[in-house]
Amino acid sequence: MAVGTTLAAGASLGGCAMGGGGGSDAPPRVAEGEKTADNPLGVKNGSTVELVWFKGGNPSYLPDSVDPIFRKKYPEVTLKRGATERMSQTLQPRFVGGNPPDYVDNVGADSLDLGALIQGGQVLDLTELYEAPSVDDPKKKVKDTLLPGAYENALIDGKPYVLSFYARAFGLWYDAKLFEREGWKVPTTWDAFLSLCAEMKKAGITPYGFAGKNAADYHSQVILTSATKIGGHDVMRAIDNLEPGAWTAPAVKQAAEAWAEVGARYTDKSCQGLIHTEVQLRQNQGRIALYPSGDWLEAEQKLSTPKGFTYAMMPVPSVTSSDALPVHAIHTAIGGGQTFVPAKAKNPAAAMEYMRLIFSRQGARAFTAASGWLTTVQGAADGVPLPPGMASSQRALDTAAADKSMFEGKYAVWYKPLAEELKNATLELMFQGGSGEAFARRMQKKADELKKDSSVKKFRR
Repeated sequence: MAVGTTLAAGASLGGCAMGGGGGSDAPPRVAEGEKTADNPLGVKNGSTVELVWFKGGNPSYLPDSVDPIFRKKYPEVTLKRGATERMSQTLQPRFVGGNPPDYVDNVGADSLDLGALIQGGQVLDLTELYEAPSVDDPKKKVKDTLLPGAYENALIDGKPYVLSFYARAFGLWYDAKLFEREGWKVPTTWDAFLSLCAEMKKAGITPYGFAGKNAADYHSQVILTSATKIGGHDVMRAIDNLEPGAWTAPAVKQAAEAWAEVGARYTDKSCQGLIHTEVQLRQNQGRIALYPSGDWLEAEQKLSTPKGFTYAMMPVPSVTSSDALPVHAIHTAIGGGQTFVPAKAKNPAAAMEYMRLIFSRQGARAFTAASGWLTTVQGAADGVPLPPGMASSQRALDTAAADKSMFEGKYAVWYKPLAEELKNATLELMFQGGSGEAFARRMQKKADELKKDSSVKKFRR
């Protein structure tokens, strides 16, 4: 996949394409209808709404679930639906030209730089959506029908710019049937984890693998998960806030050094040249035991998973006996995502109404039933059977939520160049004989550069 734009390029994009994007000379909303109790956002009959989705390894679960609901309610509105693997390459010229689509599912390795787009006034404030009456109970606002923290996670500088719909957990995925056959136990300590890796290697299976070509961030999250467990919530918060010494903190160095040993002893160097689906297939074939991912993995591999392979997820093992957070602490994305409405969308009312239908119980339930993924809509998954891997992920999420040991990083959304540097630093650490010290210095240098760059908007949490 193509590499995403840098923040500097994105900031330039914002400057070139602003043309009043969000200001007083912004182009009129050409598709505004009458607002009624049943149409609170003012969708205009006869209009067209263009939605662009990320085309990845997954089927189009969300649009397939929600498109029929939208079409039934608004039969006179045309849904124009497109998909691309290269969001930035495809859509950047349209933002520059002031002709973006109405709805952008901004994910993938070539995603648009959301922080830079917000800085350039290119992203619509979705307060109107979140304050609108919900589909299921008009007495409740949309934001009040979501899980605790979901709306807050959509806020950037106090305003909601993104769709806060997914409830995801990240961890290490494995074949439960393989563990059962081999008599392997899920490790909770680092010594037990390394001992398990040694057993796996002796059995002729690569203990740990991730795709270096397009998904190094899958493992970057694991490194920062270990660092946050070692040092506590302030570790991730300091990284997000570009605080001095955030990356050279002892917890980050220790986590990186621990994973450097795994890279040196228990990975297959050929994985550096593979994409995620290739590494995931190796796991399905029993050639790789442990794979870092979010809980979309099971659904993504549905067609490739052989009979007898049963997905399960474990939290990242504790690195030390004195970690600040418990072993069941997990990296989450409660409401996470970068789906947004461009400020210069021609039909923002219809795009936001589409989002309002996503937040309906019918929309969310249909999505969960099709994908097995959980959403932030309260009660929407009640009674929906989950596949085994997703069920294990949900149990992990519930356990971490019980004592508030969930955490989430914002750096990748706010500062895309930092996320890109982290991918490269991760590859060096895991495949090229890097050290925890070098990893920490490299990342701190990049963070310091961004902090000193006056053209880069700074975010805090």
